[in-house]
Amino acid sequence: MVGLTNAVVVVAVVALVLVRQFRARPINTDRRWWLLPVILGVIALREPGILDVRHRTESAVLLAVELLIGLAMGAGWAWTTRVWTEPDGVVWTKSTKASAAVWIAGIALRIGVYGLGAALGLHQHSSALMLGFAGSLLVRGGILTWRARVLFAPATPPHGASPRFAAAYGDGSRTAEKERA
Repeated sequence: MVGLTNAVVVVAVVALVLVRQFRARPINTDRRWWLLPVILGVIALREPGILDVRHRTESAVLLAVELLIGLAMGAGWAWTTRVWTEPDGVVWTKSTKASAAVWIAGIALRIGVYGLGAALGLHQHSSALMLGFAGSLLVRGGILTWRARVLFAPATPPHGASPRFAAAYGDGSRTAEKERA
């Protein structure tokens, strides 16, 4: 029953995150952007079945691969998210079509990892998926918060100025100013 509960939590959080990220939203860099990923990580790690008891090494390797996919997906998602400031200085974000491609690739890779585990006869717990998703959210939130703070805080446009945009990989839109690295 715990696996079913974890699966429902993962699906609900993913649905909520996806719906929210593909709409333009202001980003608050003072907010606790790390709280949801930490909560998901704690929920995932409290489960004793995260590693297969009979195949600890193999399941640990698959868990590490799941985490790497999650971290890479979070970074890809963050760098494909459009970030801009409005004339009032509020920083906004919106995921792009390239962000959707990152999600599709991440899901395909996770299906491949699950298939590999099944072929090896490993018991795979939904906590691994939850932990990978927590990593994705943590990396994405960290990168977006960094981008918002570094790129726009020091140079808030004057009142009446046009919005400033930061490049998002695969966005296809022109940017008013380039990001500073």
